[in-house]
Amino acid sequence: MRHEVGSVVRPDPLAFFLTWTAYGSWLPGDARGWVDDRGAIREPNERLARSARRLLQNPVVVLDGSCRRLVEQVIREHCGFRNWTVHAVNCRTTHVHVVVSAEQSPEAVLRSLKGRCSRKLSEAKGVTERWWTKGGSVRRLFDTRALETVVVYVVECQDR
Repeated sequence: MRHEVGSVVRPDPLAFFLTWTAYGSWLPGDARGWVDDRGAIREPNERLARSARRLLQNPVVVLDGSCRRLVEQVIREHCGFRNWTVHAVNCRTTHVHVVVSAEQSPEAVLRSLKGRCSRKLSEAKGVTERWWTKGGSVRRLFDTRALETVVVYVVECQDR
């Protein structure tokens, strides 16, 4: 299948590189820089970060080992159920990376995975808390080299 991007016709992506963060773990103004609602990378801003922290309505989420293992298991199971191919998954204490091929939009896949993980985490922990920040990062991977590079990053480069 092919689609038009501007005036260029491109094949559909081979896979998607999805990333989302745990609630409260990467706020606007963060000292590491941050990404705004339009996807633009922004400079740190301590005043904005303080303001964002005051607006939090739930505790900051830091995923422990059991939560991380559960998230990875849920992602693999859900993708299997949906007939999506998981190329790599890595749940960290403050964020999740997934490389997946699916016959749906990456935004729909992201929403589906976050929703399923939220339900299973809430069931396992006996709480209904907000687990994730709004949205997430979506990158489309159009060739095998890009796919291989991202898989290596997700699997091997997270502890560096």
